[in-house]
Amino acid sequence: MTADVVGVVCALAAEARHLGFPTRRGQPPASLNSLDDGTLVAISGMGLAAADAGARALIQAGARALVSWGMAGGLDPSLTPGAIFLPTEVISLEGAAIKAASPWRERVAEAISARKPIAAGRLLTSATAIGSLADKSRLFRETGAAAVDMESLAIAETARAHGIPFLAVRVIVDSAADALPRAVTAAANSQGHLNIWRLIGTLAREPAELAPLLRLARRYRAANRSMAAVARVGSWTSFAFSGARGKRASARESV
Repeated sequence: MTADVVGVVCALAAEARHLGFPTRRGQPPASLNSLDDGTLVAISGMGLAAADAGARALIQAGARALVSWGMAGGLDPSLTPGAIFLPTEVISLEGAAIKAASPWRERVAEAISARKPIAAGRLLTSATAIGSLADKSRLFRETGAAAVDMESLAIAETARAHGIPFLAVRVIVDSAADALPRAVTAAANSQGHLNIWRLIGTLAREPAELAPLLRLARRYRAANRSMAAVARVGSWTSFAFSGARGKRASARESV
């Protein structure tokens, strides 16, 4: 295996499929596979601990740069479902902040923006799902983060600990104006799979949840279209290491 290997952490199998990862329902978290260009992909499951385990598994397998790939919730009202978000840094509620590798991010941003618009800013990583409109508004106001996920900071911390570049590529699913239906959060497990009977039970008790659930399904389709478009842009390896051979020190300083 060459030194120029990118590792991509996906929380969910549905996110990994856009990259060409051969997935099966029920596949265990942190399972790894290699794409045609040599990129390594790990399906970690949701949350900080799972993402950290996935990132470490990729490094052990030979990854020399890490990507956090997947969907996110919007905090900035200007971000609509399907918006492509390339954060300049990832932050925590406790004040931690890790910048994305600037040269790498700029190459990816240039390639994507030739086809679709992109957004930039801070990405907040939260230990819990942020679903209410009030919480989204408060976090946008208090942190200045444009979007929120549950994995990227753990991946960024692992990259920094190993002295390798980090990048996050996220697509907005629910906007700042969309409350996450409680039916979904109650029925989803850590791998993002829905327990259909639990979902039906929640909807039977709270039929008003059906409308926001259908709205979220439309948002999800928009996000999937954008993820597919980003995945077609080019090889992660070429973006990560193009023009960077012989400049490893400057790449590490950008982590």
